[in-house]
Amino acid sequence: MNTPSHSHDDRESSPTPEELSERVEHTREELGRTVEALAAKADVTAQAKEKAAEIKDQAAEKAVRLTDRLTDQLRDKAVQVSETVKDRTPDPVLDTAAHAADRVRGTTARAGRLAAQKTPDPVLEKAEQAAEVARTHRTPLIAAAAAIVVLLLLRRSRRRR
Repeated sequence: MNTPSHSHDDRESSPTPEELSERVEHTREELGRTVEALAAKADVTAQAKEKAAEIKDQAAEKAVRLTDRLTDQLRDKAVQVSETVKDRTPDPVLDTAAHAADRVRGTTARAGRLAAQKTPDPVLEKAEQAAEVARTHRTPLIAAAAAIVVLLLLRRSRRRR
């Protein structure tokens, strides 16, 4: 007769309860990940927030690049204007300005020493920090000062006309 017989091999190939539990747990984990992925795709609000954050970051990066480019252009223009003013200014005026600058430096140094003697230590520390920031950003500050001088000279020359 052809009756199915359960051999010893069949019992070894059928999973044990522990293996079945592991398979069930694995399937649950996969199903959980799949459900989470589907829920994320269906969550339009979260997707919109992610997209908005991406766009915001891109806009911030573009703004930094644009600001850097404009700063470079302004610096170049200020240097150009400064050179033009220096070229057009007569030598006696430049000499007088240099002499006045030397006197101002001397007076400023004396005033600084006097102020340092009379100023409390915490205030001196803050002033030193501000001076360090100014030193590290010297070029933009000089460019801005040159631009202001040029604007004042242009304004003054227009009033005389």
